[in-house]
Amino acid sequence: MSAGRSLYVIASAAPPVLGIAEGIDALQQRWNVSLILSPAAASWIDVDKLAATTGCLVRSEARLPTEQDPLPKADAILAAPLTFNTLNKWAAGIADTLAVAILCELLGTGVPITAVPCVKQALREHPAYSDSITRLREAGVRFVDADPLSHRRDDGLVGFDWSRVAREM
Repeated sequence: MSAGRSLYVIASAAPPVLGIAEGIDALQQRWNVSLILSPAAASWIDVDKLAATTGCLVRSEARLPTEQDPLPKADAILAAPLTFNTLNKWAAGIADTLAVAILCELLGTGVPITAVPCVKQALREHPAYSDSITRLREAGVRFVDADPLSHRRDDGLVGFDWSRVAREM
């Protein structure tokens, strides 16, 4: 782990989030990782077990205004996996979850953001998808094509090769 370099991993509810522990392990070779999950993603995994086994700070809910923010200042952000819904809400500035709120808030701050969408082909054809990608690219987001990083798991769901995702950071 690289002391002082803080990476926020912001993950939404796409099947590769089921392997996020592998991603955190790979990323912790170079980063202090904080994981921010969409509410749906948080319901898919055992958040307490993930935090215990990785030592990673995990958040999915907004804090109370009287609570101190437990997240360190981000040096970089990895938004992966990024769903169609989260991508479009982020591009539109709809900060209705902690995960999207952080993406919206940090978009114009100069913090480097890398995004790895996990969106099925039918939704990639929706006009909002390309419009959102364009808008976020113009705001400085670097997109990584998930197709070469993806594979079918034994259960038939899409998974990421998290070591390859980590190398993008």
